[in-house]
Amino acid sequence: MKILILGAGGFIGVNLTERLLREGIHKITAVDIEKDKLQEVGVFDDPRLRYLHLDIRKDNDTLEQETKDHDLVIDLVALANPALYVTDPLGVFKLNFTENLKIVEYCVKHEKRIIQFSTCEVYGMTAASVVGKDPGEMPCPFIEDETPMIMGPIKNHRWIYACAKQLLERVLHAYGLQYDLKYTVIRPFNFIGPRIDYLPSEKAGNPRVFSHFMNALLYGTPMRLVDGGKAYRAYTIIDDAVDCMVRIIENPDGVCDKQIFNIGTPENEITIKEMAYLMRDIFDENFRQDGDPFPEIISVPSEEFYGKGYEDCDRRIADITKATELLGWKPTHDLRSVIYKTMEYFVDQHRAKQRRHETASAPSPATEAVSAPVRKRRLGEEVPSR
Repeated sequence: MKILILGAGGFIGVNLTERLLREGIHKITAVDIEKDKLQEVGVFDDPRLRYLHLDIRKDNDTLEQETKDHDLVIDLVALANPALYVTDPLGVFKLNFTENLKIVEYCVKHEKRIIQFSTCEVYGMTAASVVGKDPGEMPCPFIEDETPMIMGPIKNHRWIYACAKQLLERVLHAYGLQYDLKYTVIRPFNFIGPRIDYLPSEKAGNPRVFSHFMNALLYGTPMRLVDGGKAYRAYTIIDDAVDCMVRIIENPDGVCDKQIFNIGTPENEITIKEMAYLMRDIFDENFRQDGDPFPEIISVPSEEFYGKGYEDCDRRIADITKATELLGWKPTHDLRSVIYKTMEYFVDQHRAKQRRHETASAPSPATEAVSAPVRKRRLGEEVPSR
């Protein structure tokens, strides 16, 4: 197939592009306004890759022509950052719905299959939290075609992202009914792994929680638990997630047409507070060097961390029965290995920067200081129980 990947320079996009090129079956056009992560993995030397620097908000004619010229469109374009939901809600809505709807309509017009990335946030909050119960005491896996979607009040405009994604899903479903659009919706559940986000001490912004915690371990900033870190998350390594995506792309016997898939690892559930302590333990066991800081773990109000209008998803458990039955997919990494592999990437990047800095500031090669080797132990310990 000729595959058009919109948002190929982001975390999910670069890992998916790398995997598809490694398999060597399809021709890929990678579209984004940033290509640093694609350069990092060295995909530009592959003759099956064509890179197109394109802002989907500006060049509609080129975007439509590219859609027409490809067999499959994979749409990863999104503003998926909780800080932006409260600081730029209109920008979040316009990109995540209005601009993405344009892509959907090009696919309808030219009869192209589309894989649309949505979010697990479309499910909103659990029924337990709505009725005042502890969500930890009421397991409630989210089922793609059954679970109701519960959002917070309008004044909590953090939900504008989830609502925009949900509305786009509903429009896709309608186009499937009325125009026979071949679509597949993917709802990711907390993917982490190499090349996710950035460290806030190295780049301005407010990335996801894992990067904040890694920043604390490497730079000594506090590990801040928003509202005490009581929310639950279940983390999936990007390698497992991409394996499921590839099966959806291949679409054996059309089983993915007009389907919604959760991609997640329900067994890897942990509270954000537990996550902070576990990351600190894994860092101490495997990566700590002399001189590394010991970050303090503190609680902060969500309004202080994100701004007024924020509200959290209390728990996200993916029911992956559909992916297992239709695609034969199951995740293979437990929580500890998911965290370790993601931490290892950040640590290796950080140590490399340290060595470059030490080399540049050394008075001569003879006195050049090099960081001590990273210590690594075998994984396999049980995740601490609650």
